[in-house]
Amino acid sequence: MGLLATIAGPLADITANTSTGVLVASVIASFIVLSIVTNVLRQLLFKNPNEPPIVFHWVPFVGSTITYGMDPYKFFFGCREKYGDVFTFILLGKKTTVCLGTKGNDFILNGKLKDVNAEEIYSPLTTPVFGSDVVYDCPNSKLMEQKKFVKFGLTTEALRSYVDLITAEVKDYVSTSPSFSGSKGTFDVLPTMEEITIYTASRSLQGPEVRSRFDVTFARLYHDLDMGFSPINFMLPWAPLPHNRKRDNAHNKMVETYMDIIQQRKDAEEKGEKSESNDMITNLMSCVYKDGTPVPDIEVAHMMIALLMAGQHSSASTSSWIVLRLASRPELVEELLQEQKDVLGEDLPPLTYDNLPSLKLHAQIVKETLRIHAPIHSIMRKVTSPLRVEFLDSKTYVIPASHVLVAAPGVASRMTEHFPEPLTWEPHRWDAGHPLGAISSLKQEEEEEKVDYGYGLVSKGTNSPYLPFGAGRHRCIGEQFAYVQLGVILATLVREFKLRNVNGSREVVGTDYSSLFSRPMAPTVVEWERREKSEKS
Repeated sequence: MGLLATIAGPLADITANTSTGVLVASVIASFIVLSIVTNVLRQLLFKNPNEPPIVFHWVPFVGSTITYGMDPYKFFFGCREKYGDVFTFILLGKKTTVCLGTKGNDFILNGKLKDVNAEEIYSPLTTPVFGSDVVYDCPNSKLMEQKKFVKFGLTTEALRSYVDLITAEVKDYVSTSPSFSGSKGTFDVLPTMEEITIYTASRSLQGPEVRSRFDVTFARLYHDLDMGFSPINFMLPWAPLPHNRKRDNAHNKMVETYMDIIQQRKDAEEKGEKSESNDMITNLMSCVYKDGTPVPDIEVAHMMIALLMAGQHSSASTSSWIVLRLASRPELVEELLQEQKDVLGEDLPPLTYDNLPSLKLHAQIVKETLRIHAPIHSIMRKVTSPLRVEFLDSKTYVIPASHVLVAAPGVASRMTEHFPEPLTWEPHRWDAGHPLGAISSLKQEEEEEKVDYGYGLVSKGTNSPYLPFGAGRHRCIGEQFAYVQLGVILATLVREFKLRNVNGSREVVGTDYSSLFSRPMAPTVVEWERREKSEKS
């Protein structure tokens, strides 16, 4: 009996524990089922006709997060077919209202400050990366002044000087990188273009001191800081996660770097040594706010980090797509080289700020790539007061202050209403009279309404289905620099290489939407062949 009791006791405990586990699992399963059923019934039975329709979803809180995250454009167009240009979906528990088309872009991107707010959306993500008191960590009026400082620093004289610097960086890279040793081979496009764009931007915008520090160590700091843009940081920017600790460490070290450079320049100035550089550090060090306060050194450092980070993703992604698209159509690479010879001369003289605009096909390559491959697929704003949607033909909605708004300019540029065969990458569609040209007229900058948000007159721009740099008060001020940078990189690579896909394929990789900035799906390997000297002259 003693032995039986010894055995029976543990068995009873196991049975009891098993029963408890089954009960707990049953309760959890029941709760999940009840939540799903309640969620479905709420959507079917309690629709609010005054608010935009809600995209049907099974699981509360999760909502449409997964399908939106996998392919935003597929999600947007699918919802547009069912619900129209204005609809609401659940994004991690948040009601998120999307307004599509040119009218939707205008509604959101030119929204009034009293109605929509960008700071509340982006500050938790950007402030730990950029730093305090800049961009979204300051009042909008101060941000507009900071944008004015940067915009006025991108003078024609500065942009003119950048062309030689960018050209030199690209040539140096392709002559020293192991990926381009020999006369032919393959290279991974995305990491290569990430390096080229960061080197060209750091040398031109950031100055020689920053570029000289861009060794392996500084590149690693940039990578660690870049990880601060992980989507999870929209919700948990403060969490003691490994990538956040690396982000903070990288931020502190980069601030130290910029502060050292600023101090060195001040010391040199005191000695009467005037800087000849046209970079942004020199520009910002001389700027003064409207109240008479000079821009503090720490804010200069933080703005320089913001400049380094903000344009890098867009330029790296766009330049990668340009190379990948050209590799799928190698005949266009030769057409580009011939354009340079026809327009600039058979001896291919140096690229300049003045002769770059004459390369029309080069510009169209950039323009068409940005049309299809906009680096940012969603632009978000927080609704701060109820908004009436009155631009629809037959409906009027009221969007509550609890919602987040999403504009998707890339959707308009993919609509057949504006561009025939919109997913066909065809740079010649921008030729006058081309059958794939825009159906609706794209207004030119000089014809559009101008408005000053505090950093100089800019075009409102939202009537156009082509808005690769956004619109409104938060329109990208680096647009001119981006076109110069991308144009020079493209023209220089065309002079150096023939490009084609491996095995001559015409296929193009898909898009990776896993981060905040869409980019080509890895791997992105293409073949290159260095041009003979006779081809360059």
